Amino acid sequence: MSLAFTVPPSPSGAAFVLPTGFAGRARRPMALACLAVLAACAPVPPLPAGAPEPSVQGLTPALAVESPPVATACPPGIAALADCRAGQDSAGAYYLIALPRQWNGHLVLHAHGGPALGAPRPERAMEDLERWSIMVRAGYAWAGSTFRQGGVEVRAAAQDTERLRQIFATQVASPRRTFLHGQSWGASVAARAAEMFPLTPDGRRPYDAVLLTSGVLAGGSRSYDFRTDVRVVYQALCHNHPRPTEPAYPLNIGLPREATLTSADLQARVNECLALHRPAAERTPAQQRKLKTLTDVIRIPASSLQGHLNWATFHFRDVVQYRTGGRSPFGNIGVVYRGSPDDVALNAAVLRYRADPEAVARFAQDTDPTGQIPVPVLTVKGVDDATAFVELDTVFQATMEGAGTGHRLVQTFTRHAGHSYLSDPTYPTLMAALLRWVEEGDAARPTPASIAAQCPAQEAVFGAGCAFLPDYRPAALHTRVPDRERP
Repeated sequence: MSLAFTVPPSPSGAAFVLPTGFAGRARRPMALACLAVLAACAPVPPLPAGAPEPSVQGLTPALAVESPPVATACPPGIAALADCRAGQDSAGAYYLIALPRQWNGHLVLHAHGGPALGAPRPERAMEDLERWSIMVRAGYAWAGSTFRQGGVEVRAAAQDTERLRQIFATQVASPRRTFLHGQSWGASVAARAAEMFPLTPDGRRPYDAVLLTSGVLAGGSRSYDFRTDVRVVYQALCHNHPRPTEPAYPLNIGLPREATLTSADLQARVNECLALHRPAAERTPAQQRKLKTLTDVIRIPASSLQGHLNWATFHFRDVVQYRTGGRSPFGNIGVVYRGSPDDVALNAAVLRYRADPEAVARFAQDTDPTGQIPVPVLTVKGVDDATAFVELDTVFQATMEGAGTGHRLVQTFTRHAGHSYLSDPTYPTLMAALLRWVEEGDAARPTPASIAAQCPAQEAVFGAGCAFLPDYRPAALHTRVPDRERP
């Protein structure tokens, strides 16, 4: 078995364009388990922070040979409906493809959320397909990449997504329409991919439209401000991350590179201070006061606190140590915290950090959408999403409008409180509206009201779950997350 597909990309980013002539290559049998072994033996280094952004038009022929995907078992929920294939691409990302036996001819190219930290796992793609099996059940082919690396690297993930599109088109089938679907953090990946890859070398659109669900869409320079706030307010109240007996460090770096704290360790410290693992009636008065202060000031439910604190610890370290040259793009200078029993005392106790200008610029270059998306974009978000606040969508709208592409954006909102998945009929409704827009042009541009009206027909096929709010408009982000000084 050749290990050619573990060759990392060249500094130019040219390695991921596939050579022609793969469509007729015979499929070779290979077990998915072998892919996991190869991952352990041939880890792929991350793309350097600040690497130049590639342009499809300027790419040279491929330097690496892509092995064809091989047959594998589909998740049980779609095993009777589709055939699945798996593989590992030339940069080290695992991927999974599902092709319905009653295929409508269209491809949904999925960019997953998270992101996870650590080496990619082939199981991740299977988990994503299980969650998003609704696309296959609605007749769409589905393809998802684990991405070549863990961590907060948006453009590298966008490259991996585009590489998978080419693998599908050259080695599986030629889709009539290709839709980019980004979920959560993956919404920023999909948005950046649509910006980075507007044309194929022969002048065609690689993507016909973009669907962004529960998206983190204000870019890295704005989306994580509230997690900085979680970290500093938690420390002002709990004093155990770090403890007074441990070496101090700036909280806006997440953790020092050499720190050995684990997520289980952090959970134990949070429970020590806030008793999140106990019912409210079993918390001490002090724990109840601290928890109420945190949730009131940051405006998040208690159930989401641990996840946000994890992100502000381990993902912040990933960003600072591996993406921005040891400098932090996160800061809280100028923030006035409100909602506690004594705001004056709280603001005096909270530690303050200034975001490094160079780090902000490098992080924004990688993560911030520009709005220069040349195809229709449809978004959806639950108004009570406690992970990606609904107010983030106002920043994305302003970005698109500032780029002169606001007419290509339609935003929808639902009554759902969930983040990772809203409901079965929601997504086929959105896909049908997006397909109609692509096929018929701007005359068929949907509205929130038309989408809401079309959803009940999907309930007849996929069950209850329509909850569109056609008249909802989110407030500006600064009404939810305090403004702060920026470089």
